[in-house]
Amino acid sequence: MKVRTLISHLSPADFVSIVFLFFLTGLNLVFHARVEEWFVLVIINLVIILAVVFLAHWAAEKKNRLLIGLHRWYCYVIILLIFKEIYRMVHPIHPTDYDQLLIAIDHWMFGVNPTQWIGQFAHPLLTEILQIAYFSYYILFMILGVELYRRYATQDFDKAAFMIVYGFYLSYLGYFALPGVGPRFTLHDFSSLETDLPGLWLTPLLRSIINAGESIPQSHADAINLVQRDVFPSGHTQLTIIVMALGFRYGIKARWLLLTLGSLLIVSTIYLRYHYVVDLLAGAVLAWFTLWTGDKLEVWWRGMTRRFGEQH
Repeated sequence: MKVRTLISHLSPADFVSIVFLFFLTGLNLVFHARVEEWFVLVIINLVIILAVVFLAHWAAEKKNRLLIGLHRWYCYVIILLIFKEIYRMVHPIHPTDYDQLLIAIDHWMFGVNPTQWIGQFAHPLLTEILQIAYFSYYILFMILGVELYRRYATQDFDKAAFMIVYGFYLSYLGYFALPGVGPRFTLHDFSSLETDLPGLWLTPLLRSIINAGESIPQSHADAINLVQRDVFPSGHTQLTIIVMALGFRYGIKARWLLLTLGSLLIVSTIYLRYHYVVDLLAGAVLAWFTLWTGDKLEVWWRGMTRRFGEQH
């Protein structure tokens, strides 16, 4: 089996995922003295790379609907796996938290701490709405992806998937550069969140699910030392903007739903004390950068795979 043939079958999302996995593998090797599970993580990364390569090849060669579907949708799983790998890497590699810098920037811009200032508008109904909106982050991608998959050409779905995966990987780089835990730990008492910002019905459940996803055990006294360092930039803001932009770019039926949920979601990141405003601004800039460079990178990779395909 020729290497050029394998490469010609890789989608843009495959390509950027493989590059990022090699990057993480390199970091694990360089910082193996700090990352306790480095060997296991390296092996997992290499296995995933091989799985991506051969899944792309088999889907292209066998034309099997199941394999094609797996190849289209696996990227929504791989970003979650990589998110948990980064949890094992960021703090050991860069053990300094930069929350005080982020707080200082917010205070310089506004003269107040925004998450404290917005607390004057707190109400259980508003908290419930915004907590649901924040949680909807996990389904926005599915709403976009399902409609594109059902109604549009495969290449449109692949390009949207690439933009999202590429955006996630760019945001992950920020976590290594400026680790932080967020205002719910620094400017507020995390243990009193339910008292300070009570919701109505779903808020406690949704919070516990989100906390579990960020590696915070329920009712853990040492949560600040366990939580994922994923504050800067705000991936919620960055990826939500990307999803909304793609919804309008393709004119999908659910674009107004994405816009409504996405707008509430961005507000919720401050109201619910997950992010500083500077995180949101960085996320917005990174969303623009992702879309701008992503278009160029996708076209370049399509040209590369086309040339490889013609040579075998």
